[in-house]
Amino acid sequence: MTDAPARNPLTERPTAPLGARSGEAAGAAAVTLTTAERELLLRLIGLPTAGPLEVGPDGPRPELWAAQRAYAEAAAELGFTVVHHAAADPAVLELDGVPVTVREAAAATPDFLECQPSMVLRLGPELPPERTVMFNVHLDTVAGFELPRYADGRFHGRGAIDAKGPAVALLAGLRAARAAVPALGERVGVLVQLVAGEEGGPMGVYGTRPLVAAGYTGRLNVFCEPTRQLLLPRSTAAATARVSVAGQDSIDDRPGGGHNATVLLGHLAHHLARHLPGRVTGGRVCVAGLHTGTLHNKVYGSGHLLLNLAYPTTEAGRALQQALEDELRAGLASFTETFADLPDFALTAREAAQVTRFDWLKRGLPALASTDPWAERLLTEGAGLRYAPADADAFTCDAIWTHDVPGAYTVVYGPGDLDANGAHADGEHADLADLESFATGVRALLTSFARASEAGDPPATPPDQPAGATAPAGGTSRTA
Repeated sequence: MTDAPARNPLTERPTAPLGARSGEAAGAAAVTLTTAERELLLRLIGLPTAGPLEVGPDGPRPELWAAQRAYAEAAAELGFTVVHHAAADPAVLELDGVPVTVREAAAATPDFLECQPSMVLRLGPELPPERTVMFNVHLDTVAGFELPRYADGRFHGRGAIDAKGPAVALLAGLRAARAAVPALGERVGVLVQLVAGEEGGPMGVYGTRPLVAAGYTGRLNVFCEPTRQLLLPRSTAAATARVSVAGQDSIDDRPGGGHNATVLLGHLAHHLARHLPGRVTGGRVCVAGLHTGTLHNKVYGSGHLLLNLAYPTTEAGRALQQALEDELRAGLASFTETFADLPDFALTAREAAQVTRFDWLKRGLPALASTDPWAERLLTEGAGLRYAPADADAFTCDAIWTHDVPGAYTVVYGPGDLDANGAHADGEHADLADLESFATGVRALLTSFARASEAGDPPATPPDQPAGATAPAGGTSRTA
């Protein structure tokens, strides 16, 4: 009797059939992750990369420098070189659209930017954008840690699906495309952005935004996020508003002796929840945190209410923000009318407008609604990929920063599903089948682009899009 050979789970494959793979041409072999690529994914999952906005100023620093270097070492075997690896210039935090929370965190954390670098890899020489494809993937994660493991065709751990798994699957797709398309890295360029500052609410202002501004973009730009391998040419943006009450406290024996922020803010939350949703097509309103205090025997005169407004186009965002300000005024008037004759609330009703303040913690961010018939044909007829339905929900991600890049088309595209794969939650996972299917799609995308580029097919510029271009209704904010 002989001993059975030792099992290596990284070389084992699921026994169940995997079904059709996205972008797999007839007769073309599917891309599979090598053992080295699987090991790289487990290594990346094992590196904690949650930034200060996730873990707080006193939390552990993210190991993003190490994670990006590990990825670059693997990419170097395909011919990629590092053309940028640095933290963002502090000046980017002074630009319009930077959330207040980011500026406050940077002021409280001396190495806020230094511990959150971004990297750009390039295959071959620098080529004109019209002959280049750019891929963007973030290596930072939300807070929390789970030991990385692979079992029964599934990777487990923080970042498995969002977005370290897609990052490694991208690498596998690039490897396969490099072998299939000799022009890659010679006459057709590839850029890979490995960014920080995607999770925790910074909206890419010190990760993706400065890289796009520096020109690290292509004719086609692909943001690798879980979309069930459906192409999503749009990304919502979001604004965050704070309604504050700064009045006089009182005691429970004299509830009318001060301003009751709890009742006032509760009334405003109710009014906004009833009247704001639906005011702007495609807008989403989240009536979020309301806080005044925790004691039972005190009337709190101060507190705040937070609201998040997601919108599918920049124009819709402006309209939704104006609608909030209009409804806030209506809500204050309604409160005064409702509570003026109630002794315990008469002071609050009379002075509601004076003690209520309103400010924006985040606003002015662009939304993405990308259209380009040439690119759409290239991705569908050429690469065999599929678009999400026109009424499918979009979400907020760093793709918004390519909204005004001239001569460019952008899609969000990646394996898995944010909800089904447990992104941002305990039990986050990525299935090997999904990662390999995405890698196969990446190969098909690059093959199709290279074929068109070699034929001189790409037009220099896609059709101009007017500000606030129409996008399907429905959008949710993921990172906001």
